[in-house]
Amino acid sequence: MTSVDYRLPAKVDSPAPPSPPGNPVSRWLLAHRVAPIGPEAQEDHTEPQAWWKVMSLTGVDYFSTLSYLPAIAALAAGALSPLATLLIVALTLLGMLPMYRRVARESPHGQGSVAMLENLLPFWRGKLFVLVLLGFVATSWIITITLSAADASVHMIENPVFPDFIHGHEVLITVVLLLILGGVFLLGFSEAVAVAIPLVAVFLLLNAVIVIVGAVDVFTTAGALADWRHALTTEHGSGFGGLILPALIAFPSLVLGLSGFETGVSMMPLIAADGTTDEERRESRLRNTKLLLTTAAVIMSVYLVATSFITTVLIPAKEFQPGGAANGRALAFLAHEKLGNMFGTAYDVSSVLILWFAGASAMAGLINIIPRYLPSYGMAPDWGRAVRPIVLVYTAISIGITIAFGADVNAQAGAYATGILAMMVSGAVAVTISAARAGERSKTVMFTVLTLILLYALVANVIEKPDGITISGIFIAGIIVVSLVSRVTRTTELRADAIEFDEPARRFVTDSIDYDGELNLIAHRESGDEEEYADKEREQRGVNPVPGRADILFLEVTVVDPSTFSGTLQVRGVQVGNHRILRTESPAAPNAMAAILLALRNATGVRPHAYFAWAEGNPLGHLFRYLILGRGDTAPVVREIIRSAEPDPSRRPGIHVGG
Repeated sequence: MTSVDYRLPAKVDSPAPPSPPGNPVSRWLLAHRVAPIGPEAQEDHTEPQAWWKVMSLTGVDYFSTLSYLPAIAALAAGALSPLATLLIVALTLLGMLPMYRRVARESPHGQGSVAMLENLLPFWRGKLFVLVLLGFVATSWIITITLSAADASVHMIENPVFPDFIHGHEVLITVVLLLILGGVFLLGFSEAVAVAIPLVAVFLLLNAVIVIVGAVDVFTTAGALADWRHALTTEHGSGFGGLILPALIAFPSLVLGLSGFETGVSMMPLIAADGTTDEERRESRLRNTKLLLTTAAVIMSVYLVATSFITTVLIPAKEFQPGGAANGRALAFLAHEKLGNMFGTAYDVSSVLILWFAGASAMAGLINIIPRYLPSYGMAPDWGRAVRPIVLVYTAISIGITIAFGADVNAQAGAYATGILAMMVSGAVAVTISAARAGERSKTVMFTVLTLILLYALVANVIEKPDGITISGIFIAGIIVVSLVSRVTRTTELRADAIEFDEPARRFVTDSIDYDGELNLIAHRESGDEEEYADKEREQRGVNPVPGRADILFLEVTVVDPSTFSGTLQVRGVQVGNHRILRTESPAAPNAMAAILLALRNATGVRPHAYFAWAEGNPLGHLFRYLILGRGDTAPVVREIIRSAEPDPSRRPGIHVGG
């Protein structure tokens, strides 16, 4: 079959003009951009690593909680801290691990549980739902940065080697650490597995030494266990009511020890995989991810139980209180007390480094949120893809939160737990729905129970520390407001990544140009029968300056899911009787028409003319319908989009309105 040399190619790149270069400062700020579609882009541009190396990268967030979690557990549960910690470990191994192994299976590019829930609700309800989830995610990761930096400052201030004048300046030290973190990212920093491996290895090794020495002391120090058992019975009595119920009440405060699972799933694109086909590599990556999650969960579970036990038994309860020597740094306290200031200082330095790098991990996660979700909704400004402006915004927010909380680890624990628990509840709901749809009754029951447990923990945490939900609410409100403002300000963008024309559409355009050297298109709202198209053509020839014998094509856009923002336009050529129609589907009719008209001009060299009829009704009503439903008084919006995209009036497609 002989191929036809059509004037129009099968695919035309977006006709959107390139952004102006701007001044040197702007060019520097916008130099590094995150890929708009996270998972696939990450796989293409990131060298895969062995799963255990990636586990170290996730571990700077997950394992670093050992620096402060035993102290928080002792403060929340007192002598019951080991029992409450056992509940967290049981939840980790029997609930969270199976849940996130399933999340990994159903989001193989690292999209996580938010992506699993993204399509549950249609149109704007789904987008607002995701924005709310992103508010909780932002809360979790922002507080990860501030809490980790605050605890790093505690380890510095309480270390006897550091100078005395830094005492009382926790806020200033934490702010300096945050500025250093932000400065590293401004210089173009990216997470390095090579840095994470020694940080995690040294930190876990030092913790192992403390655990071994502490366990020996527990079982060799006369009266240590007896004093702890006495404290248990004195404070709580015995039996289920005296021990289990208080532990259940206390365990929501310990959920900080569950922070690494979502991060682990998000790192899937970094994990190396074997195989010769995409399917084999996907299955290999999934196996390695499950191995990563399982190994990290087991290691963390052992450390959580051991550290909670030795710190509760060996450290006097008063030292965990605000102002006490073990407040926020229980293991560091033991390191100095049992192994001397030299070892204690080494532990403090290791803790400071891993806590600081945990903030780096959280900052990297935050940087990837906006490009992954908001731009596809049109709910982030163009500079939201650039790393440096986002780093400045998040650093400023982190500093504000640090000042508001006085760099207090315990004060921020509620907000941190709220964000983590909200993420986990959403993940549990996602896997419950997934199991129910797959007809897996036993797993549906298991994940339903897990959802209820996490929901209880979330509600209990909110009741005990309402500041956490307040901060999450502020983040949610901020994201929604910024997103909606961005959506409004970006209404005149072309919103087409590319335009693809099928063979009939290309033939129609070529034939029309060959007929009289022009392209004349009549905008038509809905598909109809032959008589309707004939009436529309007669109407437009009567009210618009359509050349009498000009060849006519119809242009139709069906609005689908106006809550989305951009994508590739698929233009199909359809013939109804003698009438030829170019049809496409898009979230917004005016933007699609403008993109197609500019693409036709760019590809054929012919300046097209489009003919419209005035819409009836209130202009404000049309504006509202366009913003929400993607359709209103189309003609003036098409003209404005073209005017914004093409500065030269002589090159703009002609827009004619009559009636």
